[in-house]
Amino acid sequence: MSDTGTRIPEAGGATVPPSGAWATAARKAGKADKEEVGRSLWYYAWLRLKRNKSAMFGLALVLLIVLSAVFAPWVTRYDPIEQLIWTEGASAQLAPPSAKHWFGTDLYGRDVFSRVVYGTRVSLRLALAATVISVGIGTALGALAGYYGGFIDDVVSWLISVIFAFPFLLFVIAIVAYLPPSDTLVYTAIGVVSWIGVARIVRGQVMAIKETEFVQAAVASGASDARIIFKHILPNVIAPVIVSATLGMGGIVMLEAGLTFLGFGTQPPTPSWGYMISRGQEYLLAGKWWWSVFPGIAICVTVLGFNLLGDGLRDALDPRLKQ
Repeated sequence: MSDTGTRIPEAGGATVPPSGAWATAARKAGKADKEEVGRSLWYYAWLRLKRNKSAMFGLALVLLIVLSAVFAPWVTRYDPIEQLIWTEGASAQLAPPSAKHWFGTDLYGRDVFSRVVYGTRVSLRLALAATVISVGIGTALGALAGYYGGFIDDVVSWLISVIFAFPFLLFVIAIVAYLPPSDTLVYTAIGVVSWIGVARIVRGQVMAIKETEFVQAAVASGASDARIIFKHILPNVIAPVIVSATLGMGGIVMLEAGLTFLGFGTQPPTPSWGYMISRGQEYLLAGKWWWSVFPGIAICVTVLGFNLLGDGLRDALDPRLKQ
């Protein structure tokens, strides 16, 4: 057999694969083709995302928020729980925005800018934890319901219907109202209630994908259900799950702020946007607007950033949805 890189007929019409350097080159070429296919899916999605100006604006807002949370000790000049009335006197109580205190101070002389920045850490941590829980539960239940159908599908669909029958905020309050308030309770309660959206998306996607030829071929080859679900089906469901999780982050930030506003979320003196709005509203009519307005702006910017980014990811990962 010659080392020409082509398949050479032998006796009886059989062929043998190339060997030596040509075989190595062929394997590398095949691997490169697979990498190109995998890379192109996300590479071209990134190109589409970059062309979406509103999505890039949302990404910039999200990055700004994340960076401010990560570098909070270097961004702020005051401890968020330090009561400056003990060091600066009564002048530090409800002081208006100035060069010294950019967002003013609250009733206890705490720097509002520092509390808003550190409050970003609390909101993002709770939103991320709740999103991980909801995506995990929703993906698992949606995949099982969509793949097996029958009794499992009926049970999951019944759970979704039950949760949908109640107002979302009231459902979460019903969970957290009878237990001592804590961050762990808040993000757990939000996560175990907000999985229904992810489950519906994953269930529909799995029901469609399991009928495709490559999945049917895996079934015919004797692959186990777990292998089919994790290797052949779930990788094709990642894109809509990412979009759903990104869009859900903004809603969870608002929900966490609402729970804290009502007294069920993060407890003082830990800086929280919802708590600052709750206490600051009492002084709005007295002209002390900064205590509640600046945390409200932070919530709006965060929700806007995640919503714009989520819309852009939806169009980038599935261009067919774009009108």
